[in-house]
Amino acid sequence: MRTILLFVFLVQLNFGFGQEKFDASSVTKFQEVINSEYADANTSPLLAEDLAVFKTLDFYPINEKFFVIAKFVRTENEKPFEMKTTGERKPMYVKYGEAYFVLDGKDFKLNIYKNIELSKKEEYKDYLFLPFSDLTCGNESYIGGKYIDMKVPEGAAMVIDFNTSYNPYCAYSHKYSCPKVPLENDLNIEIKAGVKKFHD
Repeated sequence: MRTILLFVFLVQLNFGFGQEKFDASSVTKFQEVINSEYADANTSPLLAEDLAVFKTLDFYPINEKFFVIAKFVRTENEKPFEMKTTGERKPMYVKYGEAYFVLDGKDFKLNIYKNIELSKKEEYKDYLFLPFSDLTCGNESYIGGKYIDMKVPEGAAMVIDFNTSYNPYCAYSHKYSCPKVPLENDLNIEIKAGVKKFHD
């Protein structure tokens, strides 16, 4: 699983969390932060040969269309489960809620998860995990889907900014064990937003 450095940084700067209006500058800052993380040998998931020539990740153009205000429904009494990963590791997660939203006139739902072990730490107690895949995966986007870091919403609305979606570390190196996107979070639409796949 990727480090949570980016999430912590975003929370500190309040990028994308709690804002109800689209702000392209916050996405630009997200891109700057993740590029900085990937360029740093201490925090980068890149292989040495890729890091040596790294300049920037490949992003889709920032698009307000993929900034959505979803209806958030907290799901109570969910049983913890072992999240499947690309390796042998099976971290415990629990389904925290459901996000309902509309894109291109179509209704969609995504499940939002919480990492049980991580949430025991004070700085991550509000951290939520949104893995998803869409029709771009395997083409322009990483075949294994993408992630969005989120924060527990204060009310019944939840901002999902797909412009801040990023690849699992497994997209850059096979040494990582990454959560697999649950089948119920496979969207039947092209989400042309966030980080594109790393290599053609």
